[in-house]
Amino acid sequence: MTTISKDAKLVTLINVFTVEPANQQQLIDSLVRATETFVRHAQGFISAALHRSLDGTKVVMYAQWRSIGNYQRMREAPHSTPYLQEALAVATFQPGMYEVVETFGSDCDNASPSGALDSR
Repeated sequence: MTTISKDAKLVTLINVFTVEPANQQQLIDSLVRATETFVRHAQGFISAALHRSLDGTKVVMYAQWRSIGNYQRMREAPHSTPYLQEALAVATFQPGMYEVVETFGSDCDNASPSGALDSR
């Protein structure tokens, strides 16, 4: 499970794919297939979360790895090439590596699921 913490000292990848709305689900299916069959079994993989934009033009994958080296070894493995090629056939890709520097949470115990404050 994804845990965002500045103390974890993990490598965070935030990969943004830009896609035509008609191809968004195809891209999601491809990324799910790649993650389920190959990526999640790679040494050093911690977790990933896949997001889709409401306008259909973006897909973002947030992934955590133990080290840059672990991630690079996965990307260099022959098994990863077909998955990346499949994604790039329908989308452009903007990768990014990050580290968590701070996290914030709500200090409201009575927030509703919609994010609005409960006025009880």
